Amino acid sequence: MPAVTAFSVTAFSGTAAAATTVTAAASPVSFTLGQQLTVIAVCALTACVAQRAVAVFNDGVRPFLLDFVRGRSARGAVATVSFGLSAGFVFGLGAPLALATGVLNPWLLFLPTDVLGLLSPRRWLAALAGAAWGAVVVFGLAGADSLAHRLPVDFISAMRHMATPVLYLFTLFPVLAVTRQFGRLSGAVCGAAELALVVMSLKLWPDVFPGSVALAAGVLLLTGLALHRDLAHRRRAGRADEVTGQERRAGAEDAAAPVPDLFRAGAGRLRAHLPSFMLLGAGMCLLARTHVFGGGEAGVFLVAKGDYGAAAQADFYRALGFIPLIAMTALASGAYGIAGFTLVYPVGYLVPGPWPAAAAGAALLAAEVTALSWAGRALGGLPSVRDSSEHLRSAITKTLHLALLFGCLTAAQAMAGGLGILLVGGLYLVNEAMGHPVPKTAAAPAAVLSAGIVLNLLFWLHLFTPAAR
Repeated sequence: MPAVTAFSVTAFSGTAAAATTVTAAASPVSFTLGQQLTVIAVCALTACVAQRAVAVFNDGVRPFLLDFVRGRSARGAVATVSFGLSAGFVFGLGAPLALATGVLNPWLLFLPTDVLGLLSPRRWLAALAGAAWGAVVVFGLAGADSLAHRLPVDFISAMRHMATPVLYLFTLFPVLAVTRQFGRLSGAVCGAAELALVVMSLKLWPDVFPGSVALAAGVLLLTGLALHRDLAHRRRAGRADEVTGQERRAGAEDAAAPVPDLFRAGAGRLRAHLPSFMLLGAGMCLLARTHVFGGGEAGVFLVAKGDYGAAAQADFYRALGFIPLIAMTALASGAYGIAGFTLVYPVGYLVPGPWPAAAAGAALLAAEVTALSWAGRALGGLPSVRDSSEHLRSAITKTLHLALLFGCLTAAQAMAGGLGILLVGGLYLVNEAMGHPVPKTAAAPAAVLSAGIVLNLLFWLHLFTPAAR
């Protein structure tokens, strides 16, 4: 395990007492030279591809790139949109998660490189700006962590209490998705099955993340129900279809025509940049292989714990909710995600060496780009599967909202008891009342950082005395 913040989640042992405890040692954050160079190089590369509007991390920015590529929008205007959609996640989610775990994440690394790349008029300038941001992160994170541990109120250590709520509640997102798409009875069956599997895992496999088997069962149940509904619909449609063969062919041609007409240009542009995507895939997979990077909200905590198998599983299931969105926006805009469907993250966690990781990442992203047109057509013919991904994505967001809020309130109590809860909960509610100037997912972690600063100011003003460490 590389030298990162020591992070121990004892919630994965089989005892009842351990099931609610999270501990974190206050070891300094540090990165090896190889890890530093990998982060800096990948940030430079992502800024370069963003500068050419070939790929960005922020899904919300990608639709705006079509007008930019066609010359209808100025570079500065698109960069402004990217900054507006990204700033809250960088400082409210990316930075707190990195400080809490010592593990880097895509919100901290790649949302800024989107902005820097889109803002840069020259490719070399984008590469330089991206590399500079990577250097700021790897060196600045260590400095910020060291400074925070010397403060009277160590809010960084307190933030590590977020781990247990995030990891355990994340297990439930398939239950929400099944309930929303297939009704209460199916949701109840899924929930009961997941609960039984978690309890069984705690008893039989105490060294394994207890949500792993439950997550797999929930996602498989959702996928199976969606496929069953689509296949049943096709069978019913086939029996009821009484039009002539000529009419069927004409109808099929009419239905299929919009897909290539709409997506042909975008798919062609992406394939023209295939070498860039292969380089991106190699870099992303290699970055995940360093084990100082996590691709998802739950994944960062599991990587920090050293449970790379569970991290791969969590990020794989998370990717399932975003594949249709990424595929459709990529085909429509001609701009891909910098990590593709994000499947390079779980592959990178598990590949045994750096060179195999680079080769696997390059091959995976090349396969994704090549298969995008087919993926668009396939998703068009499986409406329930497509809807299940929408429900998965919505369920992940709702689950993480609750998990982060609960975890941040726990961190607030660890910092300053009732006063900490008042500050963090109050800041969260003010953000709600103001219409979410800080995105909802990022609001609670941002509130913990803000409350930590306020508590230290109160200490220096002799208005607050923290509990003895």
